[in-house]
Amino acid sequence: MKFKTYASSSKGNFYTIDDGETKLLIECGLPYKEIVKSLDFDLNRVGGVILSHCHKDHSHSVLDISKAGIDIYTSTETIGSLGLSGHRFNAVKEGVKFNIGTWDILPFELNHDVHNLGFLLQNQSKEKFLFITDTFYCKYKFNDVLGMAIECNYIKETLDQNITDGYIDERMKPRLLQSHFSLENVKEFLKANDLSSCREIILLHLSSRNSDQGRMIREIEEVTGIRPKVASKGLELSLNRYPY
Repeated sequence: MKFKTYASSSKGNFYTIDDGETKLLIECGLPYKEIVKSLDFDLNRVGGVILSHCHKDHSHSVLDISKAGIDIYTSTETIGSLGLSGHRFNAVKEGVKFNIGTWDILPFELNHDVHNLGFLLQNQSKEKFLFITDTFYCKYKFNDVLGMAIECNYIKETLDQNITDGYIDERMKPRLLQSHFSLENVKEFLKANDLSSCREIILLHLSSRNSDQGRMIREIEEVTGIRPKVASKGLELSLNRYPY
């Protein structure tokens, strides 16, 4: 199982996960030409796109990708919000598993300012990977997860200081608090879950102003015993159940 980051920020989000047979695109928040180039112009093994929500930094190229003959899997709400139609757009529902190639995928609802889904992916070897972004909370618990990519957008203390110093408009604070995962909430989520099988934690969508990469890595490692990686362009991780 390989997870790769191509972009992870408010400017665009795009990832792939590959089990050697079926490659999935997770989000498509870059221009279509950039996505195709990043895949070396090879779409042959791409089984589909799983899309969390409608915001442009996640959905930018959804129409162009569908025109290339690749199916999109997302919620009815996201399909409606983007004004999409056609047989390439597949509506999925939270709590109902679906299949793309060699992957079984369970979508679940997250808490954002638009309808948003997280995804639990499982390959034919029963290895699980968790993907969560753009939420301030996740009520679900997971076990036997080999790896996870999870948003860690901001540190509340840093956000408050930036507002005090005039770098961030105070009117933005309610939206950030109610739509993105803070370091504090990520730590509580991780503590509530069974991480005994977890090999990798990838931190997504860090704020350019309100985060502190070093502090986030340090504090999450203290809580979990796992040193997380930050999702930067080109980060590629191979996840194996037995690392040695």
